[in-house]
Amino acid sequence: MKIVIIVQARMTSTRLPGKVLKKVLCKSLLEYQIERLRRVKLADEIVIATTINEVDEPIVQLSNDLSIPYFRGFEEDVLSRYYETAKAHQANVIVRVTSDCPLIDPEVIDRVIQFYIDGQTEYDYVSNSLERTYPRGMDTEVFSFKALQEAFLEAIALTDREHVTPFIHRQPQRYNLASVNYLENQSHHRWTVDTPEDFELIKRILEAIYPKLPDFTLKDCLNLLHNNSEWSTINANIQQKKYGE
Repeated sequence: MKIVIIVQARMTSTRLPGKVLKKVLCKSLLEYQIERLRRVKLADEIVIATTINEVDEPIVQLSNDLSIPYFRGFEEDVLSRYYETAKAHQANVIVRVTSDCPLIDPEVIDRVIQFYIDGQTEYDYVSNSLERTYPRGMDTEVFSFKALQEAFLEAIALTDREHVTPFIHRQPQRYNLASVNYLENQSHHRWTVDTPEDFELIKRILEAIYPKLPDFTLKDCLNLLHNNSEWSTINANIQQKKYGE
């Protein structure tokens, strides 16, 4: 069973263009994320799924610099991009993360993967975002290649093609779903990067924690924000984009 982490990444974010390559302490956000993904114990490979657009050439160059394989596909049809990436890398199990989550905790990813492995005869899809208890920015989805292939072949709605997994988790009568929850509800934290305010918060967190503790965890971030509670107000007014926006 080959488990592949597929990271979708592009430069053309509508609210913060080029966000994945914005730098903190001379390192891009995508580099921080890849560094953390490399510490995931239960995955066999990491692949960057970017687009065929020329504007995404810097992501390809970074992938080459970091010796991370990449796949280039359609920008809007992210479902097709995921399917073709998984197929090219012979993935049996896909771990989906997005490139706007530079603080993502490898221990959290491993927990979701382990939950899927333990229940693979029972579940088609496992996620820690179906029922939000983790901070936004820790989002991890794990699902079978079979489910991904069925979504690729059958999904018609634009939102299903753009967001990859709604086709799966909107059909609980067809796919067995499971949710992985945190020990307490910390879903009010927003550690994803989609706006300048988001970037400012992530920048402060990384500048404070990374030089002293480069392998920081989710708990370390929570402790840091507990001691600097005013930081959470920086992006408190930011609303997550809805499907189709």
